[in-house]
Amino acid sequence: MNFELLTLDLATAGHEKCDVFLVLLPAGFKPGKNPLASQIDKALKAGDLANKSASLLDIYRPAGLACARLVLVHVGEAKASDIGKGVQAAIALIKPAKPKQITLCFAETPDSQTLHVALTTLAEASYVYATTLSKAEARSIAHVKVGVPDSACLAAPFAQTVAAVHGIELAKEWANRPANHATPSHLARAAQALAKSPRIKCEVHNHKEVEKLGMGAFLAVAKGSAEPLKFIELHYKGVGKNQPPVVLVGKGITFDSGGISIKPSAELDEMKYDMCGAASVLGVFRALAELQPAINVVGLIPSCENLPGSRAVKPGDVVTSMSGQTIEILNTDAEGRLVLCDVLTYAERFKPRAVLDIATLTGACVIALGGVRSGFFSTDEAMMAAIAKASESSQDLCWPMPLDDDYAEGLKTSFADVANVAGRPGGAITAAKFLQRFTGKYPWGHLDIAGSGWKSGKAKGATGRPVGLLLHYVLSFQGGAA
Repeated sequence: MNFELLTLDLATAGHEKCDVFLVLLPAGFKPGKNPLASQIDKALKAGDLANKSASLLDIYRPAGLACARLVLVHVGEAKASDIGKGVQAAIALIKPAKPKQITLCFAETPDSQTLHVALTTLAEASYVYATTLSKAEARSIAHVKVGVPDSACLAAPFAQTVAAVHGIELAKEWANRPANHATPSHLARAAQALAKSPRIKCEVHNHKEVEKLGMGAFLAVAKGSAEPLKFIELHYKGVGKNQPPVVLVGKGITFDSGGISIKPSAELDEMKYDMCGAASVLGVFRALAELQPAINVVGLIPSCENLPGSRAVKPGDVVTSMSGQTIEILNTDAEGRLVLCDVLTYAERFKPRAVLDIATLTGACVIALGGVRSGFFSTDEAMMAAIAKASESSQDLCWPMPLDDDYAEGLKTSFADVANVAGRPGGAITAAKFLQRFTGKYPWGHLDIAGSGWKSGKAKGATGRPVGLLLHYVLSFQGGAA
């Protein structure tokens, strides 16, 4: 889907030829004197467009306009939530007609956040997964023109939002693919494809290299599967070597059976989504390839399957991590923290300005926050402020969670330096406390996206989160900021 930004006010909008013309109208909007404004004025005076957010009026072949179909969308106070609801409702209305070209027109110049929400919602509402369907109908909308009264002031946020959309959709594509179509080797090839873009390089480490690095925790998780593990390393170099990188670490468990501590069979198919963290890192690099910003970013993806094979790690086994710390594996279904801890140690070599890991880590985070907000953990004040800002500006929401030392008490064991699980209470926090043990040499944050990475039920599918948040975060480092 292609996007194009235009300077377009209601006086000139009537000349736009398209299949559908969507106009976002805020409360209190007063139309001027032109063909389109006349249509809006009549609709408002007649009460045909209800004065509430997400109300729609669909007009076929409107008189005096070049569009085939005019849809007026009431967006209330034009807050981000109102814009999102209005655009979502409008796309649901027009989607059955399979329009190819649409024009989305803002009656008043939006701010960057509003623009971001409108375009990401439009993309989300029109998204179609087709890769493994024999007769899938692809998304019909191919070209979206975005009309605003003053396009010059929105050129930069528009470009960032379009790049975010492309990154989100790459993340959704890989997360939605069945596990046999998204193995660690498949993910490695996807990363290598990104390296065809300027400033991006990719290195894929195999089993022998991971073994040589001493990543005993990562190796333990991969033992039960015949699929070879892959440790994927991406580099985006937008400035000189003297600028330390931001490091993103994405959990890449392409299928999680739970291992010997096997999961219940209900909804087990959804464990293909246990690599949403990895997919989000790929999505960010897709966006960086498009934007070419002046920053340095490293992406690290430990990828494998977690299966109960004859060689699988067993509850009670003790392994040695890359850091030298020994870990008693009391539950093989707490495998994400095991692959992450070794890569968090590996990240030290880049002398990073910050490291952020992204993982579908705990069911406890789903219970705590549902699917609305991701859980965010950090003790670094600068990172906490930057993530909070990125969360708000992208509307890819997260929530700060505690990291009190008392939560680590349950990780103590007599048989190793640390256990990989504590009790059920505060499970998302104790998982984060485990990871924190391996992050003492740099500012660190952890995003638990177990609730936000995908949706279940009739709307089952990946969300592409938190690509939007991550992109806003890494771009905040341009010019030496953050």
